[in-house]
Amino acid sequence: MKKYLIKIKFLVLALVLVFNSCDLDINDNPNSATGSVITPDLILPVVVATTIYDQIAYYGYSTSAYIVGYQTPGDGISGFGDVYTYNFTASFATGAWIYTFGELRDYNTIIKKSEADPSYAIFGAIAHVLKVYDYQLLVDYYGDVPYTEGLSGGAGIISPVYDKAEDVYKYLVTELNTAITQFKDNAGKIGAGVIAPNSISDPVFAGNITKWIQFANNIKLRLLTRARGTAINDFVTEEFQKFSAEGFLKDDVLVNPGYNASNSQNPYWTIYHSAVSGTITQPANYFIPTIYVLTFYDGTKLDDSVRGELVYKDFPDTPGWQLGNELGRPRSPRYIWEVPDSKGIFKSRAAAAPLAFASEVYFLLAEAALNGNVLDGDVKTNFEKGIVASFDFLSRAGASYTLPAGVNPESDVQDYIANNAGNYLADFDAATTDEQKLEAIITQKYIAFNILYSHEAWNEFRRTGYPKISGTAPSTTFVSPYSQSERTDKLPIRLIYPQTEINLNANTPRIVNAYSSPVFWVKDKN
Repeated sequence: MKKYLIKIKFLVLALVLVFNSCDLDINDNPNSATGSVITPDLILPVVVATTIYDQIAYYGYSTSAYIVGYQTPGDGISGFGDVYTYNFTASFATGAWIYTFGELRDYNTIIKKSEADPSYAIFGAIAHVLKVYDYQLLVDYYGDVPYTEGLSGGAGIISPVYDKAEDVYKYLVTELNTAITQFKDNAGKIGAGVIAPNSISDPVFAGNITKWIQFANNIKLRLLTRARGTAINDFVTEEFQKFSAEGFLKDDVLVNPGYNASNSQNPYWTIYHSAVSGTITQPANYFIPTIYVLTFYDGTKLDDSVRGELVYKDFPDTPGWQLGNELGRPRSPRYIWEVPDSKGIFKSRAAAAPLAFASEVYFLLAEAALNGNVLDGDVKTNFEKGIVASFDFLSRAGASYTLPAGVNPESDVQDYIANNAGNYLADFDAATTDEQKLEAIITQKYIAFNILYSHEAWNEFRRTGYPKISGTAPSTTFVSPYSQSERTDKLPIRLIYPQTEINLNANTPRIVNAYSSPVFWVKDKN
């Protein structure tokens, strides 16, 4: 039965995308899916699934996973010139922009429908939260974006203005506050005029309003942490005092709209492993990790054999290389990110896909406390809980996402800290300055996000400069030796607006290259 639901949902999404692309009025037709038939409870599960897939494909696999040193092509495959040189153009990774705005139109449709029909108020609040989630993806990659007019095609605005990135951040925080209020105002009306989401219509939290509020707090914490110390710091300082009393969600946010091995599988498998037909994908056949990222597992920078074995096939003999260096590249052993017992990153074809991670929340709380905003626990406690959450996610197995008997992530982390005693990147007591503590937090976040959340690792590197890179040796840097970047660090700092956007909207900023015009929170603006 579930596989037929998935087929229906994707049909609905296709229709929604067609209708929403032009914001046309939809005439009722009892024989077709129309505006009155495509209700928020039908739209939400499909657009959530699309959000996860696009995040992995366009913000991870095709961009950040290369840039931040998680993956590189091995022997036997050619191309990747734009990746090796960072010579990004208006045709590079355009899906990050195009498909995210497609999702935003669908979330906006849910919001408008909920405003027209208050029985869908909870769905409207959910859509606000996920709209913010998507808009932050765009801002963090591109900077200025159309927000105030960006979803107003139905109002006749075909060339929306671009709002400043820092202003959009403020709008997003305010929108989260509004969503939280909407959740609270309507929670007591469920069953009395307000429709309750369930596990099918809400594949994220199955209608658990408390978790949605906590997740909204999580996203707000990410926004404020990233914007701290920038031009909107006064706003950030004020908003740090305004988190909802429900607190923060300290669980992995796992979404399963009906993944299965026959026709609609976990998107990590689709991209990094094989199709449902069994056809191996390019990353599975040719890609390998960088030497740089392996140093955080193999004892070079940190001794982390437990996570090394949970992330990589045949660790510690996993082959690695340097992005851009095509001389002597090792061949991938195939399925390099698939490990025994259905643990690690992929779990199984039918496993839920993560939208967000508990480890990130703990590391954000640790950084907030380091900066004097003690929201929930002290710096060290949250730092170590973040590492435990990373071990815990990777240790869980299969579609059931269960912790195998005898596996104890907390014990594993204590062994990990002991094995790295004196190294402040793991042993927090060894950090003697706030800067070392920040480096430890972001470095552990980098390790926890490996392949899973590549875009956030790149965002955090651009914001903080961590994990450290230096020189040209593949063990000390993930920078390609063929970089054309004019920056001191030889890296890109943004993506370029798609050519279609440039052609159709005269307001689109003209960005010369990927090495200038940094997002407002980028640390080094040389």
